[in-house]
Amino acid sequence: MDRYSDYRRIARSLGADAVALVPGANFERLFNASFHSHERPLVVVIPVEGAPAAIVPNLELRSFEPLGFEGEVFDWRDQDGHSEAFAALARHLPLKTLAVEGQVMRVFVHHALVTAIPGLQVLDAEREISALRRVKTADEIATMECAIATSEKALAEVLEQVRIGQTEAEVQSFLTQALFRHGAEDHAFGPIVAGGDNSARPHAHARVDYALRDGDCLLFDFGARIGGLNADITRTFFVGHAPDAAQEVYETVLSANLRGIEATRPGVTAHDIDDATTSVLEASRFADRIRHKTGHGLGRAVHEAPQVMRGNHEILEPGMVITVEPGLYAIGDLGIRIEDDVLVTDTGCRSLTTFPKDLTVIG
Repeated sequence: MDRYSDYRRIARSLGADAVALVPGANFERLFNASFHSHERPLVVVIPVEGAPAAIVPNLELRSFEPLGFEGEVFDWRDQDGHSEAFAALARHLPLKTLAVEGQVMRVFVHHALVTAIPGLQVLDAEREISALRRVKTADEIATMECAIATSEKALAEVLEQVRIGQTEAEVQSFLTQALFRHGAEDHAFGPIVAGGDNSARPHAHARVDYALRDGDCLLFDFGARIGGLNADITRTFFVGHAPDAAQEVYETVLSANLRGIEATRPGVTAHDIDDATTSVLEASRFADRIRHKTGHGLGRAVHEAPQVMRGNHEILEPGMVITVEPGLYAIGDLGIRIEDDVLVTDTGCRSLTTFPKDLTVIG
């Protein structure tokens, strides 16, 4: 079994001599190992035929060895720089055209390649390479379910601790501790804990100087990362009590969330799901509070294909996982978002997130 066959096929279909991967979600899918992107370039080049080759910082060699890499490895040390390693790769693999991850490869790595290989044509194969991750394996789905279950256990624990007068930063610290206590290996992304008017900022940062007040909504958007797979969950609660006006907004968002999940099944498009979800919001008296699309693919990256938005006519297939996360935001007042991670099945869909969504008062 050639583990590189998918990448060879992509190179061949694009008329390229090889595909290059750098640390990130696609690298993790292939090698089931994670490396950081930093000032030291690490590149794996997979030709259409023959053994791959890699440029690896010398200090990463011990971490690279367990990958069972089948080809030549050109390592380099900080005191020497990486230029000779790229030149050695160029001598080893004569290349004219190289397909790369356009959204992942950094500019200085691109420059190192074209400097070592004058005249090299670099193709953006982000769409083709990332498409390999769209349909998840059974093992990947099971791991995602583990990450989601861990996240939900942490959230349940934190809700018992929330009190009026705590700051958003305090609550966020409770969440972080609970995530790792329940088995998270990392955050899927920097968690969002936003209360009061801060919840109206879709990508808010927890404040150290704002104390939660009676009647505030409190939005959590977060997830655990386990085995290279991510959870991405949003729930919105009310502290002390839920004002009447806010309850109507909440029920509107919940209706949109449920409608989006109901619309999810194989054969429909990402456009169809967003249209079904957003139409609920647009039909309400809060249509001017819509700020974003319905969702995105989820897996080894938190945001990956398909983007669940109008105009994207990509057809959903069994094994894809998407988020359904409608929201309404009144700037300076409050924001409400409800997000589930949804698996497309052979006959419909299954929500991998199970945390209750009924309007809930805490604290």
